[in-house]
Amino acid sequence: MTNKIMYFIANWKMYGNLKSLNTLNKVIKFSKSKEIKKGRLIYCPPYTLISSFFKKFQNCLIDIGAQNCHENDDYGPHTGFVNSKMLKNIGANYVIIGHSENREKGESDKLINQKIKSAFRAKLKVILCIGETLLEKKRGKTKLVLSKQINQCLNKVNKKTNLFIAYEPVWSIGTGKIPKIKELEGSIKFIKSKFKKKMPKILYGGSVSPKNINNLKMIKDLDGFLIGGASQKSKNFIDIVKKTYN
Repeated sequence: MTNKIMYFIANWKMYGNLKSLNTLNKVIKFSKSKEIKKGRLIYCPPYTLISSFFKKFQNCLIDIGAQNCHENDDYGPHTGFVNSKMLKNIGANYVIIGHSENREKGESDKLINQKIKSAFRAKLKVILCIGETLLEKKRGKTKLVLSKQINQCLNKVNKKTNLFIAYEPVWSIGTGKIPKIKELEGSIKFIKSKFKKKMPKILYGGSVSPKNINNLKMIKDLDGFLIGGASQKSKNFIDIVKKTYN
């Protein structure tokens, strides 16, 4: 049980359409109840739904984010991409950057660094995803990988007060597997040790669900969770929040 402010960020990935807006009514009602306690809810839908989500959440405290952004601040010949200023313009206040599903497609730490700087210039809050693969874990390189990602992704980035670090072990995403609590506590402690001043909010992501949240909430240094598939069903998302505070 906790009594502090916790962030629950719903990463909808490539999911949802306009009909999906009706499923949010339960979450909106929940967000206005006492049951939410000190929970902060943020939805990151696909680009196509950001504006619709923004309108849907006008009369409640649920916030909006995006799942990625282009590194270039200006309009230009970048077919299929959206930059941070465009996201801010349609209601986004957060953006997920560096998710492993994008890293797998060639997104480098250098490119992620450029995206973070662009997002901050647009006054977006950044959710930076970091984490090791299963092979890196087996080779005992978790801390080395996390250190490299933090150092390179945040090179010459100053506004760490608007930064969230989401620790997402790549081998945990979508698999139903989560790290052992002692391992997870060690990784979170190591991440925090990398910041002397302006400590970012630290989240955990990777197969977060109503089934394992009772274990995950025991980790004292966490400020919240980045939730993937489980957030697509309102009941599961609400249950995760409720169980965190019970």
